[in-house]
Amino acid sequence: MRIAVLGCGRIGRMHAANLLRHADTSLATVYDIHEPSAQEVASAMGVAAAGAPEEVFAAADVDAVLVATATETHADYIEMAVAAGKPVLCEKPIDLDLARVNRCAETIAGSDIPVQIGFNRRFDPGHRSAREAVAKGEIGDLHQVIITSRDPEMPPRAYYEVAGGLLRDMTIHDFDLARYMLGDEPVEVLAVADRLIDPALMSELDDHDTAMIILRTADGKQCHINNSRTAAYGYDQRVELMGTRGMVVSDNRRRHELRQYSAAETEGAAPYLYFFIERYQEAFMAEIGAFVTSIKAGTPPEVGFEDGRRALILAEAAYRSIKERRAVRVEEIQ
Repeated sequence: MRIAVLGCGRIGRMHAANLLRHADTSLATVYDIHEPSAQEVASAMGVAAAGAPEEVFAAADVDAVLVATATETHADYIEMAVAAGKPVLCEKPIDLDLARVNRCAETIAGSDIPVQIGFNRRFDPGHRSAREAVAKGEIGDLHQVIITSRDPEMPPRAYYEVAGGLLRDMTIHDFDLARYMLGDEPVEVLAVADRLIDPALMSELDDHDTAMIILRTADGKQCHINNSRTAAYGYDQRVELMGTRGMVVSDNRRRHELRQYSAAETEGAAPYLYFFIERYQEAFMAEIGAFVTSIKAGTPPEVGFEDGRRALILAEAAYRSIKERRAVRVEEIQ
């Protein structure tokens, strides 16, 4: 399947390389508003760069589109892809504004063109196995989910200026993962967020670098999400599911699993894989595979537009909880 990539930043470059490696895909073309970036990636990948997004959507030799551009363009490109009849895999979030997401939903309503949202963590082998264990009843009735997501270091200021806030940018992955693991929709959100790592910068930008969120479903299942923009020991990605008969854990990943024991230390181990591109490499490849499968089978993507919308709704509920210092019913946002 010939897939074009819009956006040649860090994650766009990764997707372009993955499309070349994947057995079921090829890279058709790339585009970026910054032409030198597009030319650099195109040259490295052995394809021609497109001069405008309209060229990509009109091209007969492009079967589908992968959107990895700035967030403010996502909804526009989803609408353009659907109008052109091209399936689209779009990075999260759909937009930072829920009203814009709702307008996009109205625009593409009734179309059977696949729209997949890039919540790649659902496709991580460990996370997926944990969810399957619950589905098979291996831990009994699910009661609690704990999601830990901590970055290895703070991103640059320029990133914060366009990211839209911790909960819409970073935690939105965890909101989707919570829905996936719980197998149910949260109905209530309680959140706290603080400025512990760089208080001055966070205050200036009206953002947060540390947060904890509690989600509750209608039948009382609980999910605890904890986030930090830095962790001195590396990229920390863990999921724990506890039920009436036991628990399953999807843990961190290392370059290798060697343990060292000496008089100075026990269980010394290699550092965690550095960041999301390394940690979730298998998940990103599986995400592409799922996208292709849905197109060929004519079935809705496993992670569709509505999943992206619902994750943003949870983020907005969490922000209201922080502001008003109370638990917020999700229906208040909807």
